[in-house]
Amino acid sequence: MGSGLTVAVFGAYGHTGRFVVAQLRDRGFVPVLSGRDADKLKTLAYESGLEARPASVDAPASLDRALAGAAAVVNCAGPFAATAAPVIEAALRAGIPYVDVAAEIEANVDTFTHFADRARAAGAVIVPAMAFYGGFGDLLATAAMGDWTAADEAHVAYGLSGWHPTPGTRASGVVSGQRRGGRRVRYANGRLEYRDDKAPILEWPFPEPMGPRAVIGEFTMADVVTIPSHLSIPDVRTYMTVEAARDLSDPDTPTPAPVDERGRSAQTFLVDVVVRSGGDERRAVASGQDIYAITAPLAVEAVDRILTGRTRTTGVASAGAIFDALDFLRALSPHISLELRP
Repeated sequence: MGSGLTVAVFGAYGHTGRFVVAQLRDRGFVPVLSGRDADKLKTLAYESGLEARPASVDAPASLDRALAGAAAVVNCAGPFAATAAPVIEAALRAGIPYVDVAAEIEANVDTFTHFADRARAAGAVIVPAMAFYGGFGDLLATAAMGDWTAADEAHVAYGLSGWHPTPGTRASGVVSGQRRGGRRVRYANGRLEYRDDKAPILEWPFPEPMGPRAVIGEFTMADVVTIPSHLSIPDVRTYMTVEAARDLSDPDTPTPAPVDERGRSAQTFLVDVVVRSGGDERRAVASGQDIYAITAPLAVEAVDRILTGRTRTTGVASAGAIFDALDFLRALSPHISLELRP
């Protein structure tokens, strides 16, 4: 447990940031609130009784002050194309672990590309995409692999009851779209491919109670960065239920509305991960409530494991590479249902 250790949360006042702050407190950590909007920080500090330290990614000294005395930092502030590198640099200067919840494919690629050598040389720990998209799928794929050392393909199918995106999700999507020049992306033949054609619509055989559903094929998420970063799988595909994809693309879809005492929305999810090697197939299935809320226990469990030495490597590493995937997923049992199908 946290044992009173201080953890800085950059972007603490955002939708996901608030879940992370609450989860840190539940786990015995002391969050320090940080971010670019001083007024929002002041309001959250007043509501929570926590310390606020405004900081800007354009002012390294302010980030240093925000991280002073912290045992780790969790970056919840998107777009991560703008925030990840400056906060990682501050974490390296402070000598503390860095965890973020980035779902942006290109931002995660940048983290692996630009910081892998420096972090490894320094013995530092940097875990990008420790969130519903990226980290969760990676943990499920790694657990499904079991004793396999390689596979031919991995498929991550997202069965969402709907998707009410946050302003941060929309802003990050705009940045990613601009970086891709409006093209879509997929991971095939061991690399990212940028394409101009439309993604196919397929039927995915989700297990009951969801059952077969229409999905957008190659609706590519951060799993195409995290999974092949450490698993020998040349083709990684992700899929999204058609209804959720339509919600995301509709500018009039409202933001998430809380329905319980934890602030979660009514959204439910089922993530179906299939890995195939030759004629064999293995599967991991997880379900739960609210994709933004589940990111908090994912990120905070990661922080706890890093600070207690329950890691397998240093440097820039995805969730499945640095943690015992099955043990990690079992630790999330208060938040998800999990089933492995050999």
